[in-house]
Amino acid sequence: MTIIGVDPGFAITGYGIIEYTGNKFRLIDVGAITTGTDMEFSDRLLCINNGLESLIAKYKPDAMAVEELFFNTNVKTAIKVGHGRGVALLSAAKMGIKVFEYTPLQVKQAVVGYGRARKEQVQQMVKVLLNLEKIPKPDDAADALAVAICHAHSYRTYDILGL
Repeated sequence: MTIIGVDPGFAITGYGIIEYTGNKFRLIDVGAITTGTDMEFSDRLLCINNGLESLIAKYKPDAMAVEELFFNTNVKTAIKVGHGRGVALLSAAKMGIKVFEYTPLQVKQAVVGYGRARKEQVQQMVKVLLNLEKIPKPDDAADALAVAICHAHSYRTYDILGL
């Protein structure tokens, strides 16, 4: 199974593409789609859409895993991040990819085994699980890989329940 994990945003959208076969992970690609502060907001969203659609077309993942928004004290920022998240969901739908959404707590639980794990612990486990030399940068890319790993550990539940 090939999974694209997405850590949505409007300035930086992290992505991580993994293959999960027989309880083994293989990193396919990792990185971030970045948009400039000098761009119109709608152009930033279009850039994210084009980047995600390009990745989906290139790697043909079986599923997209996206992190749900956590509460942000800055409402304006939360709304803009929500737009970036919406673009990710739309990109997957346009490309015919099923989307699975996970809370930060679910991601931490699946990757570290503890739902209140610190960001550094999650990143270290991503490095270990994918047998990487170093933690992927930017943080958004490592977070996207964590979401993809979460889905790999969770997708059997979806299959069993017929979701």
